[in-house]
Amino acid sequence: MVKPLTEEEVNSKTDPSLNKQWDETTPKEEQFKELYKIIDGLKGSLLTTIRPNIGPVSRSMAVAKRVGPDILFLANIHSQKFEDMKNDKTVQVTFQNSSNQDWVSISGTAVTTDNADPRIKQVYSKGVNAWFGDLGDGIHTGMPEDPRMALIEVKANYIAYWKTTSSTPGFLKEVAQASLTGQVADTGVNRQLFDEDIQEARDAEK
Repeated sequence: MVKPLTEEEVNSKTDPSLNKQWDETTPKEEQFKELYKIIDGLKGSLLTTIRPNIGPVSRSMAVAKRVGPDILFLANIHSQKFEDMKNDKTVQVTFQNSSNQDWVSISGTAVTTDNADPRIKQVYSKGVNAWFGDLGDGIHTGMPEDPRMALIEVKANYIAYWKTTSSTPGFLKEVAQASLTGQVADTGVNRQLFDEDIQEARDAEK
């Protein structure tokens, strides 16, 4: 429901939208469970790398597998992003559900391996070869054994996400009400998970 803007929020230079939606009471286990549900329902993501003399560069990437709080991607080792990650292993993975506005932002470190990594066969799925092509030489086939096939593992160290608590009609109604009354829309919960929380979640997957 909409909430009034307070003088304290203005004087303390607080973002009222974030301030009213921070969730610091839900148990971490439940927060991770709901995080995983959002990610698993959104196989498409943006992977952002840091390119020298340019800055952040993003591209759409299909998730090969989520392993606890960490994300695995399959990619062509000849692509520019591998050069980016060679220079700076800092990466970000983002997800957004356009139907209900849920979003996830994962900051982490990229670990890359070549096609000798046995996990490639485990996460490979039909259709991946469409992005590689088949040279017809029995080697560059777009299959797991293709020397171009590489794995990117994003090891999370900070996660922020927002989860809607309203239906789509309710979301629109609340935003409209807040706009008309000068109050602040409160349509979901904003959560953040730090390195210690993430490591505990990672250990729980073992």
